[in-house]
Amino acid sequence: MIANPPMPEAGNMASGAAAGASTPVAPPAGSAPAGPAASAAPPAAAAPAAHAPAPPVPTPQAETSAAVVPLKPVGQPVPASGAAPRIGSPVVGPGPRLVPPVAPAPAVPGQQMPDAPPPARRSRMRPRHYGLIASFLALVAAPVAAAAIYLWAIAEDQYASYLGFSVHREDGSPALALFSGLSSISGSGSSSDTDILYEFIFSQQLVADVDAEIGLREIWSKPGFDPVFAYSAPGTIEDLKDYWEDMVSVYYDSTTRLIEVRALAFTPGDAQKITEAIYKRSTKIINDLNDVATEDAVRFAAEDLRLAEEGVREARSAMTTFRQRHQLIDPSTELAAQASVIAALQEQLVSAQVELELLEQNTIANDPRLETVRRRIKVISERIAAERRKFGISSGDETPGESEALASIFSDYERLLVDREFAENAYVSARAAYEAALIEARRQSRYLAAHVLPTQAESARFPERGKLLGLAVVFVGMLWSIATLLFYSLRDRR
Repeated sequence: MIANPPMPEAGNMASGAAAGASTPVAPPAGSAPAGPAASAAPPAAAAPAAHAPAPPVPTPQAETSAAVVPLKPVGQPVPASGAAPRIGSPVVGPGPRLVPPVAPAPAVPGQQMPDAPPPARRSRMRPRHYGLIASFLALVAAPVAAAAIYLWAIAEDQYASYLGFSVHREDGSPALALFSGLSSISGSGSSSDTDILYEFIFSQQLVADVDAEIGLREIWSKPGFDPVFAYSAPGTIEDLKDYWEDMVSVYYDSTTRLIEVRALAFTPGDAQKITEAIYKRSTKIINDLNDVATEDAVRFAAEDLRLAEEGVREARSAMTTFRQRHQLIDPSTELAAQASVIAALQEQLVSAQVELELLEQNTIANDPRLETVRRRIKVISERIAAERRKFGISSGDETPGESEALASIFSDYERLLVDREFAENAYVSARAAYEAALIEARRQSRYLAAHVLPTQAESARFPERGKLLGLAVVFVGMLWSIATLLFYSLRDRR
């Protein structure tokens, strides 16, 4: 006989009763309700569902107590009392306890589950949405529409005329380039000339010259009402230059040194007049640069020639003074003559000495011929010494001043001769350079070569309305987007 399990304590029964009161749990199917609560359950269940009170929100403790239902182990007999244990109350007894799943409470029709999120409310327009639409219409749609109306209904058509040219330079001939570096006189090449011409096209001087020639103010102010693209006459020369930079474009290729000019006007003829005036003035500035270069070359060559002439004149004057002072035309000739005289005297001296030796061997000591030969030898020796003193060759018994005559004269003559030859060669080179500069000045070494003559348009391609309208849309759209993002970022920070 197996004894009944002990009854739970009062505390456990109270907690179980509280949990049972907070969380209603349906009994398993097929089991009879226990106690008076079972007899009172059918009338409450029979009440209409619309008037049934909402079940209380279960707490974690109630869910835990409701989920744990003690069962007896397999093969354990049912207690003798026959009463089912209260759901959620602990059952104390030996052996393991199984926890079966608890059936959920029946759902009441028309009643939401307590854990489900509330449904999204229906969206509706708010004042800020209407303000956003109004700002888009005022800041984007209206400006774009105004720009489109102006471009297609008010703006005048513009015609383009094109001009292409380059600066060419002819180098001097090799024969002329040998004199005084003439190839470097003509300049550094056409690259610098092209750079100068590029800057000249946007200069105020060119704008003033073209305006005086064809009347730019009248040409660019022809439209009756076009405040954006037309020129507001008369204006100052600075205003005209600013408008010139908008209507005249220059494309410069630094590799090929080619320049292309585009001029805009409101008639094809006026645009062509502008490019023709630009070509004419550009040709003039290149010719002026060529004239300045040739004039400088001629002036420098003339100055070199003048200095060379003065050098030759001074050298020749010094030579004349030398000849007059020494009474010699050519000291080299005088030296040659003196050398021949000395050579002849030395030959006679040798002959006399030979004769004296023969007489001394064949005659007696008091022979009068010996005295004659000895006197002859003495005279010849004295003559040779005198001639040598003219050359500056000392014989040993003269003073230093007597032995420097012809040698010092010949040294001065050689110095003057070298100076004169150098001056004459410099004069020849300077004269050749001057003649070459004159030849170079008479020819055109720089000139403007046009590969595209001024053209005349047949249709208007400007202003580029589609491109301008697209830029306007992008610009105002970006401004509106940035303003909108700033507004919402400030609003979200409040």
